[in-house]
Amino acid sequence: MTKTRRYTQRKRAADREETRLRIVEAAMALHEEIGPSDTTISAIAQRAGVQRLTVYRHFPDETAVFEACTSHWLELNPPPVPTAWEACEGDDERVYAALLAFYRYYRGTQRMWQGAHRDEPKVPAIQGPMAEFRAYLHGVGEEIGKSCAAGGDSRLTITLQHALAFTTWASLESLGLDDEAKAALALAWVQGLER
Repeated sequence: MTKTRRYTQRKRAADREETRLRIVEAAMALHEEIGPSDTTISAIAQRAGVQRLTVYRHFPDETAVFEACTSHWLELNPPPVPTAWEACEGDDERVYAALLAFYRYYRGTQRMWQGAHRDEPKVPAIQGPMAEFRAYLHGVGEEIGKSCAAGGDSRLTITLQHALAFTTWASLESLGLDDEAKAALALAWVQGLER
């Protein structure tokens, strides 16, 4: 194989990857701006500056586009991880730190979460990723609950799981609370169970 041919193949591969990324980022921007249910392949193609056929060359269907979009978005916006609160001393500090980490995360990513929650029943392609995120929150709530002194109380885990949900954050946001006040209120719910 000649150097020219290798260069041409590498250039084509790079161009394909660049086009694929433009398509994914176009889908991601549209999901955030207008929501998944209103995002069409035609709109994605137009935003990416390609033909519809080009979108289908890279992704066989809408589900594949949405999966790639979700994966890319989560790489750019990873949810909080336990290392953010594991080092905290005491149950209250650990619970507060975890809640605050998620509430700050939701503040920075709220437009995407609002659209995803609103459109989930209508868009099968996002139901899997949403279920995975809920499972992640469920696990975080269980782990924090187990680490607390009242770890045997299932009400504690349920309360933590509810407090960690985006919909809880959004409800408290609509009441005008800042993230610190939201976390303090949710911590009070947990502390109320320990009495």
